[in-house]
Amino acid sequence: MIGIISVFFICVSILSFCLKTHPDMRVPVIRNITVNTSYNSWDWTLDKHMTNAHIAFFYIECLCNAWFTLEIAIRFVASPNKCDFIKSSVNIIDYIATLSFYIDLILAKFAKHLENADILEFFSIIRIMRLFKLTRHSSGLKILIQTFRASAKELTLLVFFLVLGIVIFASLVYYAERIQANPHNDFNSIPLGLWWALVTMTTVGYGDMVPKTYVGMFVGALCALAGVLTIALPVPVIVSNFAMYYSHTQARAKLPKKRRRVLPVEQPRAPRIPGGGCPPTAGALAANRRMNAIKANHPKDVMGPKMGEPLHSIPACLYYLSFILCWVAR
Repeated sequence: MIGIISVFFICVSILSFCLKTHPDMRVPVIRNITVNTSYNSWDWTLDKHMTNAHIAFFYIECLCNAWFTLEIAIRFVASPNKCDFIKSSVNIIDYIATLSFYIDLILAKFAKHLENADILEFFSIIRIMRLFKLTRHSSGLKILIQTFRASAKELTLLVFFLVLGIVIFASLVYYAERIQANPHNDFNSIPLGLWWALVTMTTVGYGDMVPKTYVGMFVGALCALAGVLTIALPVPVIVSNFAMYYSHTQARAKLPKKRRRVLPVEQPRAPRIPGGGCPPTAGALAANRRMNAIKANHPKDVMGPKMGEPLHSIPACLYYLSFILCWVAR
């Protein structure tokens, strides 16, 4: 129940944060107030360039952050390990997002006298990070995070090759556009070419900068092909990791709650030889495994029933029946 309420307040907080930036839901700020002493009336000027969010969003934010503060306090008290609770990455995001609201509340009085009050509003973007709290209630987000964590090496290689290709193609297109006469050259520097190479290699293609010479077009075609190949190479590994974690999650969901535990997997160790010596070969290990399997499946005592075993048990009955048949056959 608490999880459902928490998800509800997270969604309301994010929705309020987005809607309060809409022009129709903002109020112009009164900047210049002039007093006319002749007619004892007030004149004011509305600045349409500076606006504030409607007061209703402030009350919504107060209600949501009151719940988040209460939730943090309850979860901290109920947590069996306080150190792990404080060090949790999701909880750290929750602390920062909640504290940002109270800091904004304290600085709101000082922001009225500041012209750069929009800078304070910029830091409220930290509250968007509350979306990471949904990982507690969504198995899909957990699978996605575990997939990216397992594919960290592949993603690092992807970023490395992208940066390498961006620098190379940005330099090539800069000099390619300077070879031929081009009065409308968009590539005035290599840093501008970096933006074009990034957009082209990721196959976005905004179209704000395009090569206009034949050599530049050839470089652009090579850049697009290299971007497709670079991005497509690590995708199968990431998809494989995602499928593995997804199947693992589905298998755990079918188990009883008491058995939903992942046991650590250790690398098999070679057996120790008393008195030193070389470890056994692969063939010897396989033979030992077969002998152990035979010993495990073969009864330890084939001469008769065990001591203390009742005579009416199935092994005892089979033993005496075989003994009688052998005596009759003689």
